[in-house]
Amino acid sequence: MSGHAHEVGRGERFGFGENWRRFLSKVDESRIDQAVVSLRTWLGVADLRGRRFLDAGCGSGLVSLAARRLGAEVVSFDYDPDSCACTREMRERFGNGTSDWALSEGSVLDPAFLEGLGTFDVVYSWGVLHHTGAMWKALELVARRVGPEGILFIALYNDQGGASRRWLRVKRAYNALPGSLRFLVLWPSFVALWAKRFAIETLRGYPGRSWREYARTSRGMSPWRDVVDWVGGLPFEVSRPEQVLEFLRERGFTLVRMKTCGGGLGCNEFVFRRSPPE
Repeated sequence: MSGHAHEVGRGERFGFGENWRRFLSKVDESRIDQAVVSLRTWLGVADLRGRRFLDAGCGSGLVSLAARRLGAEVVSFDYDPDSCACTREMRERFGNGTSDWALSEGSVLDPAFLEGLGTFDVVYSWGVLHHTGAMWKALELVARRVGPEGILFIALYNDQGGASRRWLRVKRAYNALPGSLRFLVLWPSFVALWAKRFAIETLRGYPGRSWREYARTSRGMSPWRDVVDWVGGLPFEVSRPEQVLEFLRERGFTLVRMKTCGGGLGCNEFVFRRSPPE
């Protein structure tokens, strides 16, 4: 049994890749176009031709595909074999036979593995490093893969204090249950996450609008798969924006763009540039 499978079997890790595989049937050109536009906007570029792009923790492979559509030479990897299978299927279905998209199974906590990948013009790791069980080590190792004046694009769960600790208990309870009983945690969590939004939108005369438009604002993810991902997501660590800024400033990075979740639930997103050598 692999390390990943052993951790999932013991309830220490959520099967993110299995969740992504259920999402694949919803991927179409519209969702891919949304991912391309989002990536282009965040990076502030028209295309990525002539650049190397690392997708560290590639999940469904949607963003890797978007980077390839923008012209990058793409390297994708994930610790979860099912995520690698998702990315492989994404490449086969939508990659048009590309030869500039490498995929492998590996850990973001493995320095030798990462070193062997080389350096990149863009390193992307959205919603991944806080699921490693060693977030700051993972961030340190990923940052080393950014070449001179390269870009680091990351998203990390926001530290909500007591609320984050309560969600950690929910996640542990979910993963400790057999699959047939996980609805006992999932459905109350779904209500907690969505009921207020449904009620407000209904009172304002546009019921369910956020649910219908979710894919346009969430990297193409479907709302239900995102709920499952959130509730199940172990390991789980959080950080405050100022911690991330200080950590990377000390390692020679300058903030280019940031979007926080306003102190609430979700990810704070950051784009950093490695400072040029002196």
